[in-house]
Amino acid sequence: MAELATHPLLNLIREKMLLDEMQIEEVSQEHAKNGKPIEKILHDGGYIDKTTQLQVIADELGTELVNIPTMDLNKDVLDSIPAEVARQLGALPVAIFGSTVQVAFTKPLQMDLVDQLSLKVPSDFQVVVADPEEVQKAIDKHYGGASASMDFGTGLADLLKQLGGDFDAKDTGPVDSLKHMQDIMTVGDSVAPIVKFVNLVLFQAVQDRASDIHFEPFEDEFKIRYRVDGALYEMAPPPKHLALPIASRLKVMANLNISERRLPQDGRISLNIGGKQIDLRMSTLPTSFGESIVLRVLDRSAVNLDLGGLGLPKYIYDYTIEAINQPNGIFVVTGPTGCGKTTTLYSCLRQINTIDVKILTAEDPVEFDIEGIQQVAINEAVGMTFMKALRAFLRQDPDIIMLGEMRDLETSQIAIQASLTGHLVLSTLHTNDAPGAITRLVDMGVEPFLISSSLMAVLAQRLVRKVCKKCRTPFEPTESQLSLLNLSPHDIGDKVFYYGRGCQLCNDNGYKGRKGIYELLVVNDIIRNLINERAPTVVIRQKAVEQGMTTLREDGLRGIFEGETTIEEVLKYT
Repeated sequence: MAELATHPLLNLIREKMLLDEMQIEEVSQEHAKNGKPIEKILHDGGYIDKTTQLQVIADELGTELVNIPTMDLNKDVLDSIPAEVARQLGALPVAIFGSTVQVAFTKPLQMDLVDQLSLKVPSDFQVVVADPEEVQKAIDKHYGGASASMDFGTGLADLLKQLGGDFDAKDTGPVDSLKHMQDIMTVGDSVAPIVKFVNLVLFQAVQDRASDIHFEPFEDEFKIRYRVDGALYEMAPPPKHLALPIASRLKVMANLNISERRLPQDGRISLNIGGKQIDLRMSTLPTSFGESIVLRVLDRSAVNLDLGGLGLPKYIYDYTIEAINQPNGIFVVTGPTGCGKTTTLYSCLRQINTIDVKILTAEDPVEFDIEGIQQVAINEAVGMTFMKALRAFLRQDPDIIMLGEMRDLETSQIAIQASLTGHLVLSTLHTNDAPGAITRLVDMGVEPFLISSSLMAVLAQRLVRKVCKKCRTPFEPTESQLSLLNLSPHDIGDKVFYYGRGCQLCNDNGYKGRKGIYELLVVNDIIRNLINERAPTVVIRQKAVEQGMTTLREDGLRGIFEGETTIEEVLKYT
């Protein structure tokens, strides 16, 4: 609990002796288990109410506690901090006295925010304390909030004018000349508009809940696309000649070799946006027309690591809890890239992460740091492979091992050996469905008797987009639509089907958010016999369905009948 012991609010509460050590430990353990904010645990658990918490912070900072709804947030006050800065730092100006601006933060105890604000806005600031939720609401209301589309569009247009001018993309000359390369390096790191533009693109992506940002150079254009809820959306394309300076700027942020444009590179960018810590995993790829760059957005606050909040059907949730509390065996989560496998495994680890359990993970790369778990990043460039990590793990006296992926025979064999020698192993595989995971292991060369004696269960999953609740509209499905789902009008009875019309909330695409659909194959005696007989996937699947396994398609139908997703989404992913 080292990290929690230094949580600033808990430290204050300990200093003022408002709670005893046992109560502080209870709060710490609940936070470690489900990731719930400390402030909410204190309030919901009846330890210390919200007003008292805020007063403790105000006393510590030697300032006053203010009530945002009663403040006069007029234009002069709001204009004292630019919208972009207010959103990035979670800072709200609440009053002006002479040359001093009173400002409230969404994270009042993060004192470096005042220094960051002073660097961006040349004014004198006095910090006051207010309810962080009220501060965020006011920022969203007065500065455009999460959508901020108008502000973003205007800011983008202004920046593109500064950057583009009358510059003709065709006049850029040979991109590989040394002089041009030096110009690009200078532009990428020192010209404010480029820096602002990149920051604006990253900020908007985080606000729109994008999981990936793609910077793609083509022969005649330069595209920037966001992946939101699994679908790619293109933003207004910047001029082609900005491809190189933008790539250069991103490389500087990720500490990559700025002059190397012939080889792929991987890096990481850490940003503080709106008081939230955002990690961006960066990958560059040389293409015919420049470097393609993809950023994977890792936003802790946007990821729910609570197993109960993943939307697992009750019987799958109950079995998963039972499986991850076994002393040994292998539990595999399977599905294509980006279907939420890592989130499911992290949620499982969060559930069983207690002080009496030693947990080790090998990941490529480590996506989120979890308190109380030893996490190892795989780096094949220096010889740190999954196999090497696993061998070392077995000498570290673990109880539970999480393996990012069983990708070859040796890794799979060591994982099985670990499970057979008294360890619980959680891992992932890339297969289309749960029964396919068994065939995949056999194809790798793992002996069937080893699989049948160690594998407990395989959970297959997909993520489908949810219908926007604000604009969802009922409709009558056609017979051809029903036939694609192998349903008849008689099967659906009086069930209601929905689609999204499109509205401002969902950016007119009819979908908002995603939900999981699942398929659980439990390895019982009958399935074990089929594995030992090297039965093909179709036979294992058929026997599992006979024994009550709900397929991905059937679980997708559950989502349709509950009005959460559409026929098109289920057909697309199952």
